[in-house]
Amino acid sequence: MNDSISRRDVLTRTLPGLALAGAMAGTPLAVMADATAETHAAGPLATAFKDGAYVLPPLPYAYEALEPWIDAQTMHLHHDKHHQGYVNGLNNTLKALAAFNDPATPENAALLAGLEEDLSFNAGGHLLHTLFWRTMAPNAGGEPPQLLADALAREFGSVASFRTRLARVAAGVKGSGWAVLAHEPMADRLLVMQVKQHDMQLAATAVPLLALDVWEHAYYLKYQNVRTDYVKAWWNVVNWPEVEASLVASRGRKTGQA
Repeated sequence: MNDSISRRDVLTRTLPGLALAGAMAGTPLAVMADATAETHAAGPLATAFKDGAYVLPPLPYAYEALEPWIDAQTMHLHHDKHHQGYVNGLNNTLKALAAFNDPATPENAALLAGLEEDLSFNAGGHLLHTLFWRTMAPNAGGEPPQLLADALAREFGSVASFRTRLARVAAGVKGSGWAVLAHEPMADRLLVMQVKQHDMQLAATAVPLLALDVWEHAYYLKYQNVRTDYVKAWWNVVNWPEVEASLVASRGRKTGQA
């Protein structure tokens, strides 16, 4: 009996939007099935899978590097404990699901449905957090580069209007979740979408470029229950060049120019 499920299976079974976008766009997130790539096109997920298992990628900066906007204690807990928990949950769920590849395994619809929910939750948590760390940086923030700024202005009217939209979407998450800027390659447009918990409730071909985590563990130690203050502070650490590079990769792969 096969004791594993491929990385591509994770995308196609639990995150179909990312899988389809991988075939069409090839953004940094979409190249998860080729974790050996060495260029930026390999993207943040190149370090999130190793030797047949999902792994916690190291932070691309020191834990205290995002202060005063995001404190070191929060970063330790968020990265080392919460993100590691999603990695562990993903690997364990995949092992449990492998039994259902065997025709001799008794049917158990309830167990299978629960494991599929766990797979979606933990895979989304791992993917989104890996993107989250990479789209923040010390001495960042400010205004996006011109190509990205033009794309945002075309879609939302201005960069300022985009910030307003994303902030409102983030503030409106009921409970735990994310606000995501995604590229929809079919129409070459940008979308701001809301994600509940970690489940990727995105348009089928949309590829996440920027993700804002608004789970309480992302901000509660410093900002308590004032999520809006955290969102306002987060703009100071957004790694705009990384976001623009993801957009360029998405557009390039669609047109065969990546």
